[in-house]
Amino acid sequence: MAMSEMPIYAAAYLLFLAFVAGACAGSFVNCAAVRLAKGEGFARGRSHCPACGHTLGARDLIPLVSWAVLGGKCRYCGARIPARYPATELVLALGFTAAAARFGLTWQTAEHCLLFAILLAMALIDLDSMELPNALQLAGAGVFAVFLPSYAQPLARLKSGLLGALALGGGLLVLSLVMDRVLGRESLGGGDIKLLAMLGLYTGPAAGLLLVILACFAGLACAAAFSAKKQAFPFGPAIAAAAVPTLLAGPQVVAWYWGLFT
Repeated sequence: MAMSEMPIYAAAYLLFLAFVAGACAGSFVNCAAVRLAKGEGFARGRSHCPACGHTLGARDLIPLVSWAVLGGKCRYCGARIPARYPATELVLALGFTAAAARFGLTWQTAEHCLLFAILLAMALIDLDSMELPNALQLAGAGVFAVFLPSYAQPLARLKSGLLGALALGGGLLVLSLVMDRVLGRESLGGGDIKLLAMLGLYTGPAAGLLLVILACFAGLACAAAFSAKKQAFPFGPAIAAAAVPTLLAGPQVVAWYWGLFT
């Protein structure tokens, strides 16, 4: 059911639930990303303070609220809690809310919420370790396959998705090989190419081009931010950031663009 078809109170309640679910998912994703970047299992062990190791209770783990109430410090040792924690919770809360606003009470909302969580995890792990895990790449492709039957024309979506994956993954692979020869160094990591190929399943070839353009702009912004620290920067977070608006509004932007020539 689209948002426009819902009573206003039901739409508001759906958006509220999406925000809360996103904040909770963001807390889990951040914890999992930190552990996976360190090579630890994320399914074992309770959450604890990274400074003193004290096991955190329920009142310490309320997304967004606990960090604000505690003033960004650990309740037990007073160590500062990085702003990354509430930031990731807020980012995914807004992502879930945007998906609900765009797709309403549909399977597509669930699909995009899962994909956004995977993208956030990949972006965080890439920031921590400069790697994009293959398991999460496969998880993203798996979400596409699981929700494929929920579309009115699944075969058409599958065809478009495979073309998008081939265009983004294959095209950028060829381009990166050429640039590697020209520059004499690696221009685009294999994980980045696989991430773009996975996202091509969702965007198709036309919106996939928009994704690449937005990712380049986001990459330039990341390069400017990391240049001040004189650090190498991963491209995965830029791709993930560009994917969200592309997935939410890419088809509309592409249709508008082509409408200028017809």
